[in-house]
Amino acid sequence: MLHVLVHYHELALKGGNRKHFEYRLVHHLRGALKPLAHVHVEALQGRIRVSFEDDTTWPRLQEQIKRVFGVVNFTLTRAVPLAYDNPDLTPLKEAIVSHLPTHSYDTFRVSAKRADKRFVKTSMDVEREIGAAIADHTGKRVNLSHPDMTILLELVPPYAYYSCQRDTGPGGLPTGTGGKVICLISGGIDSPVAAYRMMKRGCKAVFVHFHGRPYLSRVSEEKVRDQVTLLTKYQLYSRLHLIPFGDIQSQVVISTPPPVRVVLYRRLMLRIAARIAEQEEAWALTTGDSLGQVASQTPENISVINEATSLPILRPLIGMDKLEITQQAQALGSFETSIEPDQDCCTLFVPKHPQTRCHLPHILKVEQDLDIPGLVQQGLQGKELVTFSHSARGRKGPTQ
Repeated sequence: MLHVLVHYHELALKGGNRKHFEYRLVHHLRGALKPLAHVHVEALQGRIRVSFEDDTTWPRLQEQIKRVFGVVNFTLTRAVPLAYDNPDLTPLKEAIVSHLPTHSYDTFRVSAKRADKRFVKTSMDVEREIGAAIADHTGKRVNLSHPDMTILLELVPPYAYYSCQRDTGPGGLPTGTGGKVICLISGGIDSPVAAYRMMKRGCKAVFVHFHGRPYLSRVSEEKVRDQVTLLTKYQLYSRLHLIPFGDIQSQVVISTPPPVRVVLYRRLMLRIAARIAEQEEAWALTTGDSLGQVASQTPENISVINEATSLPILRPLIGMDKLEITQQAQALGSFETSIEPDQDCCTLFVPKHPQTRCHLPHILKVEQDLDIPGLVQQGLQGKELVTFSHSARGRKGPTQ
C-alpha cells in the first residue's frame, strides 16, 4: 500500500471552522480521485492521507491532486509501523536506507515532523538518528542549509511516513467554501484568469457567455467551451449559460447614440447575469476587468456600469496589467485558446470612439428609450445551458 500525505496551510488558521474546511477538502479530493480504482482518502492529524494499491496509478493521481484547491503540497510516501512508546527507529532506518534514490547526490538532510507530541523522541532526535544511519550507509555528508536531497519524515503514529519528493499544490481554499459566483466569460485572455482566481478562493464558478449570433459565428462559443473544460478540471463540475446578445445589441444601436453603447451593453449584461445569479443562488458577479484597459474599464464607466445591479461585482484582475494577466493565462493553460482568432459580441456594433467618462444621469436618460426589462427577458428566454464534468466535455442541458 502506498500513501500520499496532503498538506494544507490556510485551513489550519480557521480556528473553530477548521473542521468544515477540512471536510470540504477531503470531499473534493474524493471527487477528484473517484475515477481511479482502489483509492482511499481520510483525514489524519493536521494532514490528509490518500492511500492506493497500484503504483501505476501515481501519475494520474499526482496530476489530479495538483488541481485541488486547498492543497499547498503533497508527498508520495512509504509507511513503517511506529508506536508512541517505542523509541526504536531501527525498522525506519532500514526502510529508508533500502529506498534511497539512485540519482547522484553529495549532500542530504533529514526533516522530521511529529503530528503527536506523545511520541517520546523529539523531531530533532529523530533527524539526528536517521541522518547518522544514512551517512554511515552512503558516506554522504549532511548539509542543513542547501542539501542536494531532503528526506522528509512525518511521525503520525501508528506509522512513520518517509519520502524524498514533495509536489506543490495550487493552494487557496477548498472548492465550495466561498459560495457560488457568476463568472462572465468572453473567450479572451482575461476572464478565464479571473474565474480561476475566484475558484482558488473557494468559490464555485457558474459561467455566463454572451454571444453574437445570429450576426456572428459560433467560434467564440467553442473557445469558451474549451476554456470552461479546462477550468472544470479544478472544480469537477461546471454550468455554462450561453446568452444570445446580437439582436439585443442591434436594438440598442437603433435607439441610442454610438459613444455610450459599450456602457449600455455592459449594463444589460450585468442585469441578465444578475437574474441568472438569482436562479443559481450565487452571491456575486465576477468579471475580467483591469482598470483602464479598455473604454468600459475606466473609473467613471466602471462606476456607471456597477449601478445596473445591486449584487457585488468582483474584479480580481483590477490592479493587474496585461503582461501579468497573460503570464497567469499561460500558467493556467488557457492562453493558447484565448488568442485564437474569433468574433464575439464585444466587437459587434462597437463605435469607433466610445465614451470613456460616462455620467449616470445621462445613461439613465438614454435608457428611457430602451425596453430594458424586455431586453433582459429576451436574453433569458434565448439562453442555453451546457454542463461540464471533469471526465466529459460540455453537453447541453435544459435551460432554467
